[in-house]
Amino acid sequence: MHIVPVTDPAAPELRDYTELTDVVRRRLREPAEGIYLAESVKVIERAFAAGHHPRSVLVLEKWLPEIEPLFASWNVPVYVGTAEVLEAVTGFVMHRGALASMHRPVLPPVADVLRDARRVVVLEDIVDHTNVGAIFRAVAGMGADAVLVTPRCADPLYRRSVRVSMGAVLQVPWTRLGEWDVAAPELHAAGFQIAALALDDRAVDLAAFARNPPPRVALVLGTEGDGLSRDALDAADVIVTIPMDHGVDSLNVAAAAAVALWSLRATPH
Repeated sequence: MHIVPVTDPAAPELRDYTELTDVVRRRLREPAEGIYLAESVKVIERAFAAGHHPRSVLVLEKWLPEIEPLFASWNVPVYVGTAEVLEAVTGFVMHRGALASMHRPVLPPVADVLRDARRVVVLEDIVDHTNVGAIFRAVAGMGADAVLVTPRCADPLYRRSVRVSMGAVLQVPWTRLGEWDVAAPELHAAGFQIAALALDDRAVDLAAFARNPPPRVALVLGTEGDGLSRDALDAADVIVTIPMDHGVDSLNVAAAAAVALWSLRATPH
């Protein structure tokens, strides 16, 4: 670890931390450049616990004593600056004190993620990073085993997803699925029943499904607003719905995930 005072927000060595408020640009840059950002001491600790390696860390002066023990064994720069300078670098106020640039791990094959799993969540084309992070937190908290995300789903390692999940995206096994013509056979070959969470005339009540679920379940959740695609519904072995009252037709996708996982948690795993 070597401490580097930051005085010039435009310094080229700080590029990992620039343009953080530009979602579109960061969404493209981070995977392409093989990095992701871990925000806060707690999340950085979870990244290290997951075996991930840092490139550098950007930290407020007053947070340096908490960061030093974490980075003592790493030969990486620790960029230290005032709140004003770091806000000029990142584009936002760093309330959580520290932001680490991490090497993005290689995603495992789908078969490896499914091998020892019994309950997995599939996220189809969910575009809101907050929802993705909240779902990962529900998966971790409710005892599901893994998450699979479709090609157009938001990046679980995007800064907001990692932060909202409280680092759960760093501890829950996950990877990307192919399109449904490939994904459905992979899930079936691993012994999973595909359960699509959706509003549909063919749907069964969640409580009824949860009373006697199959040994291996892949719970599929769809994008905000439009819900699941026709391909996802056609691939499903069963369609499940959460009964609602007072004219409300559905929950936010992250809330729906938590309710469904809690219901399944009450049955033998």
